Amino acid sequence: MNKLAVSLLLFCSTALNAAPAPFYWWVSKVDGSRVCAQGPLGAGWERVERPYKDSRCEKLAFAK
Repeated sequence: MNKLAVSLLLFCSTALNAAPAPFYWWVSKVDGSRVCAQGPLGAGWERVERPYKDSRCEKLAFAK
């Protein structure tokens, strides 16, 4: 195979595995309030371990 075909094949295979990051409930260590977000909010927050597909943390995402 030539280099172009191999490069195209590798690019297509990695693009198929791309997916958005899951959302998590984050609970405040100070007052217990909860926020749904994809990334860490800082040192005063703890992540709940169940991932969600949507930004409202309603649809569970199943881990692979």
